[in-house]
Amino acid sequence: MTQNTETNMLLARIADALDRLAPPPPRATQLDSADAFVWHAAPEGLEPVHKVNRVDVGLLKGIENQRQTLLDNTRRFAQGLPANNALLWGARGTGKSSLVKAVHAAVNAELPSAIALVEIHREDIPTLPRLLSLVRNSSRRCLLFCDDLSFEGQDQAYKSLKAVLDGGVEGRPENVVLYATSNRRHLLSRDMIENEQSTAINPGEATEEKVSLSDRFGLWLGFHNLDQPTFFAIIEGYAEAYGLDVSVENIRAQAIEWSVTRGSRSGRVAWQFIQDLAGRQGKTLA
Repeated sequence: MTQNTETNMLLARIADALDRLAPPPPRATQLDSADAFVWHAAPEGLEPVHKVNRVDVGLLKGIENQRQTLLDNTRRFAQGLPANNALLWGARGTGKSSLVKAVHAAVNAELPSAIALVEIHREDIPTLPRLLSLVRNSSRRCLLFCDDLSFEGQDQAYKSLKAVLDGGVEGRPENVVLYATSNRRHLLSRDMIENEQSTAINPGEATEEKVSLSDRFGLWLGFHNLDQPTFFAIIEGYAEAYGLDVSVENIRAQAIEWSVTRGSRSGRVAWQFIQDLAGRQGKTLA
């Protein structure tokens, strides 16, 4: 075997090893293949979701004002008119993420395939600029959705989000809005803000820089714990929609007992009760 042959074989093995180490190519982005997607950062790409886990917008009770405001904003966006980013904040289980998915479905029912819903996970926020570069030139309008958004400790990802919302050289693409849900109105933990205050030369400026993140959402929609009549209305609406056979007096008595054992009243607790009731009656919630 000649020296040149040995060298060529060695180079071929090195090339093969480098190919195995190289990251896979990005997934093809086809925003017309579905109405909903999940963004994956590694490998980068949009995974179609053909069946979204959601409820009908009409079944969301006790949040009528928030529902109408978000519907109006989303309709304007679907029609190519100016629309705001939205922050849905408040108590857990009160319908924040359910409302985003229900509003998307309602607007697409009015204007078929007008908007693609793209979910981005909290831990993938630093890759948001790359996601925007993929959808920027698309003819389809995209509603980016981040559920349970918040920042802890020394997390610096919030700075990437600030630049994307309305800063940076390119700014937010005209075919994109961002809806986020959070238990916190300002998205940042109290410890995170207090730590900045204690180490900053000017504590007031440090706090302003942190709070300015939520200011970049044009819509703030607050969600609060339910009173008992609203809790009953949610449960009775579900029972009627899914054909559950139970009297009003009976279902309310059971609902009270269920909420007491859970220690709270919320849309999530109401749905869990309905799942239990349907299971006991041998019915599906299709």
